[in-house]
Amino acid sequence: MQPSPTTAVLWDVDLTLVDYSGLGKVWYAEALADVVGVEMAQSPPWPGRTERGLAIGVLEANDVDWTEEHVEALYAALVRIAERGRSTMAERGRVLPGVPEVLAALAAEPSVVQTLVTGNLPELAEVKLAPLGLHTHLDLAVGGYGALSVDRHVLVEHAVAAVADKYGRRPERVVVVGDTPLDVAGAVAHGAVAVGVATGRSSVDELAAAGAQVVFPDLSHTTAVLSGLLGTGDSPTGARPGELRSGA
Repeated sequence: MQPSPTTAVLWDVDLTLVDYSGLGKVWYAEALADVVGVEMAQSPPWPGRTERGLAIGVLEANDVDWTEEHVEALYAALVRIAERGRSTMAERGRVLPGVPEVLAALAAEPSVVQTLVTGNLPELAEVKLAPLGLHTHLDLAVGGYGALSVDRHVLVEHAVAAVADKYGRRPERVVVVGDTPLDVAGAVAHGAVAVGVATGRSSVDELAAAGAQVVFPDLSHTTAVLSGLLGTGDSPTGARPGELRSGA
């Protein structure tokens, strides 16, 4: 029988765990051309958007009346394109500072399950993580993925329910880690602990202003990050002054 975790750590992918800057727009441009024969001249705001939001936004921005059939066809095209590029993903992306160490340390905690709450489709998340060796400590089967909704809190709710279904209990502590105010908003709307990481386009101050209880400039200070994620101290240790914002 699998142990029942008391803490679920739900990770965003892009610019939280890995950096594939620009790749998503390349994939969408190819998918849009494949599905509707239109060149992508415009794109919607990108950071923090779910795949459903991006698919609808890309179609609307390029004057295509979106339908569910168009959205599903875009998803399928994105998966095909990503799979074709799997062999070169390790050269196209990079692991962000401290990520392997934090994932491994959390994996050693029997009370913790790690999964994803990401705007990506599950197939795209796996293609981005596996070539960089970051998938092994994550239970990808219980994640919340971007086709579910345009609203990130729905992804959080789905992941928590999936964890409860698989492991036999709802986690007592749910922690959402991401690099955008939308990640933070999704956590706050669900009542989860929102942890911001300023490795994307949002600053420490912007993430704190969005409602993140804890904000790190990156994940390189393993001890401090673990303390913030697990709630093991009022003031997580190991960070240099000015690198950590901690709240309630």
